[in-house]
Amino acid sequence: MPGIFIDVKVDAKVARDAEVARKLEEVCPVGIFDASGSELQIVEENLDECVLCDLCLAAAPKNSVSIVKLYDH
Repeated sequence: MPGIFIDVKVDAKVARDAEVARKLEEVCPVGIFDASGSELQIVEENLDECVLCDLCLAAAPKNSVSIVKLYDH
């Protein structure tokens, strides 16, 4: 379930890549990513804390993570 303001989508292949998952968890200042399991999880209750810093976009392979602004129609 997306947040009120944003949703974050991660390519399934990237979500299963432990190295990239750890990097995403590490760079996110508001804890949107959880790499503790076998597959990257989105911490939904933190989605609306996103500050749109784009660190996750820079840490992941190109076009594998997207931030969807739900208020931009």
